[in-house]
Amino acid sequence: MAAFKNPTFQDRADAAANARQKALEKLKTKPPVDEAVLEQRRLKQEAREKAEAEQRAARAEAIAGQKAERAEKAAAKAAAKAEAEAAAALKAKRLKPSTPEEMKAARDARYAARKARK
Repeated sequence: MAAFKNPTFQDRADAAANARQKALEKLKTKPPVDEAVLEQRRLKQEAREKAEAEQRAARAEAIAGQKAERAEKAAAKAAAKAEAEAAAALKAKRLKPSTPEEMKAARDARYAARKARK
């Protein structure tokens, strides 16, 4: 069995030069790029980008519709709450007499109703 031989600097430099030369030859043997193929690729890419843009626009439109729907629901809920608060305030105002005479009359009516139940 042969012993391991440490490669010298010159051996390593020659190996690197040979590798570069092989890579250069491989690159030179590649066929030239066909313009028709490039044009076809470009058209496919443009079609793909257009489809993606349409999908993004549709998605954005759907999101905007959902936001508008949520805002509409929130506005309706706020209007219903305001209406309920107004109705409660009106009911409280009707139930609570504002003048001392009205308060006395309401108290007397409650007293009379209580006496009538007994």
